Amino acid sequence: MMPASERLAPGTTVDETSDLGLLFHRLNNQLGIILANAELLEGKLVDDVNRARAAQVVASVLDAMTTAREIRLHSR
Repeated sequence: MMPASERLAPGTTVDETSDLGLLFHRLNNQLGIILANAELLEGKLVDDVNRARAAQVVASVLDAMTTAREIRLHSR
């Protein structure tokens, strides 16, 4: 979890490109943690149903990372 000093207060807007870049960087870091844990679970699970669920999380996180990258590129 990020320190309270790095969180945006409710109603705060991000106006500068550097701030937006920082937000995308933080989002990708958070998604990377989810991805790593889902991949670990996928590798350790022995039953097909739960392994398939973990694989779905992995695929969804990769899709979310791609979407975040596309949003960042279109926001420039």
